[in-house]
Amino acid sequence: MVLGALAALLELESDIAVIGRARDGREALELARRERPDVVLTDIEMPQMTGLELAAELKRQGSGARVVILTTFARSGYLRRALDAGAAGYLLKDSPSERLADAVRRVHQGLRAVDPELALAAWDEPDPLTDRERQVLRLAAEGHTSAKIAGELHLSEGTVRNYLSEAISKLGAENRVEAARIARQKGWL
Repeated sequence: MVLGALAALLELESDIAVIGRARDGREALELARRERPDVVLTDIEMPQMTGLELAAELKRQGSGARVVILTTFARSGYLRRALDAGAAGYLLKDSPSERLADAVRRVHQGLRAVDPELALAAWDEPDPLTDRERQVLRLAAEGHTSAKIAGELHLSEGTVRNYLSEAISKLGAENRVEAARIARQKGWL
């Protein structure tokens, strides 16, 4: 329903054409490869591949598509990660509808479109986690054992425990569950 509503909203604009819709991140990546859009509008949390992973993969592949993330997550950590992944825009879903069309236009012109209040907050507290610590912590938060995480990431169990220990220490947490909660709350996970 949200996908259809967003497409309908953008199609009301005379200078914006919606050329595809995807239900998950992998489908969006395939659609972007095939259709070569100027702008990709995505959420952060999606099945198969997150919007952050989609933005990073499009950037890695040298796609000309510029990414705008539209999300409910008003967390500065997500904004920083989105910009690091190559996103050119970051808007909250409760923004006025005209702001979305304006953001698509700005990003298409090579500019950035970022929620102003969130942009200021993004630099208040830097993300202390490395990408690998974040991967390990995310899997631990999903309930995976160290052995399963090790197998999935092709690491030794000792290395997984070291990454978890570092993440717990950096976040001032007592255990992996609390570390994951803190990281998720700040938008770092």
